[in-house]
Amino acid sequence: MEKKLHLIPYQVNAVVEVVSEVPKGIELIAAPKIWEKSKGKGLTVAILDTGCDVTHPDLSERIIGGRNFTDDDNGNPDVYTDYNGHGTHVAGTIAATQNGKGVIGVAPEANLLILKVLDKNGSGQYDWIINGINYAVEHKADIISMSLGGSEDVPELHQAIQHAIAEQILVVCAAGNEGDGQDSSDEFSYPGSYNEVISVGAINLQRRSSEFSNSNNQVDLVAPGEEILSTYLNGTYAKLTGTSMATPHISGALALIKDIANKNFKRNLTEPELYAQLIKRTVPLGNSPKLEGNGLLFLTTEDYLSDMFNQKLSVQALNI
Repeated sequence: MEKKLHLIPYQVNAVVEVVSEVPKGIELIAAPKIWEKSKGKGLTVAILDTGCDVTHPDLSERIIGGRNFTDDDNGNPDVYTDYNGHGTHVAGTIAATQNGKGVIGVAPEANLLILKVLDKNGSGQYDWIINGINYAVEHKADIISMSLGGSEDVPELHQAIQHAIAEQILVVCAAGNEGDGQDSSDEFSYPGSYNEVISVGAINLQRRSSEFSNSNNQVDLVAPGEEILSTYLNGTYAKLTGTSMATPHISGALALIKDIANKNFKRNLTEPELYAQLIKRTVPLGNSPKLEGNGLLFLTTEDYLSDMFNQKLSVQALNI
C-alpha cells in the first residue's frame, strides 16, 4: 500500500535528565492505589509505535522482545531502536519499572513487546501496521496499544484489528488531536474511530477536556494527555502532550484490570467482558459523551462504590 499512516501529532514540552517520581497522570487515574492487587505481572502489552530505547534503565527489564517492520536500519527486523522518542515515551507510561528512581508506569511489572511500525520520522506504511498487529496476535499479546492514526479508513487495517479482537486481544487507540474543543463537530482518525477498538481521548491534569482531543461518537473514555512525564531517548525523561499520551494510561490499566478480573472470576475473561470491566472504572466529568465517552478512567471506582454500598447496608442494619 502506498498510503501512509502517521503518529498522532504530539508536542514535546520539556526534556530532563533526572527525575524520581510517580507521574501525575498515573496518580490521577489512581493506579498506585491498586498496585497491592496487581502490577500487571505476566501480562504482555504490544506497543505499535516508533520503537523503543531498549537500554533505558526504566524499560530494559520490561522488554521481552520486538520486531522492526519499517525501513529504518535497512529494514533489519531485529533492530527496533527508537530514533523519534514517541514510542519510548508511550512505553514508560505503560510499564516503566519500579526501581526507586526515574518514573514508574501504570503496570510496572507488565511485559512489553516492542513492534516498530513507524520510522524515525513518525511515518509508516499501512502494511507495516497490519504486519505489526498480526505479529502481536501470533505472539499472544494481551493488549495492543496504538498511538497513531490517519484520515483514511483502510479495510485491510480494520480486518487486522477485527482479527485481533476475535482472538480476545484488547486493542487501544488514540482518538486523535484534530479536535476544536467543540462537541458539535466530529473529527475522525483511524484506527481510533473503529467501533471495535477502545478509543481514548485526552484531558489535562486539572481534569478538563483537552481542546485538541477529537470528538465523535466512538470515543470510549479519557485519560491524562497533557504535560505527561515519561521515559525518553538516551535514558532521559520528557513531558509530552497529545492523545498519544492518554492512550498508554489505558493500555497499562487494562493489564492491571485483566490480571485482577481473571483472578476474581477464576477464568480468562473475554474481550467484551474486559471492556465492561474497564468502563465500570470510569467517572463522568460533565462533558459531552463525544468528548469524554464514559468519562475519566479511575481505577478504584469499583472499590469506592462497593464501600459506599456496604456503608449504606451497615447504616440500615443499625436502624433495624
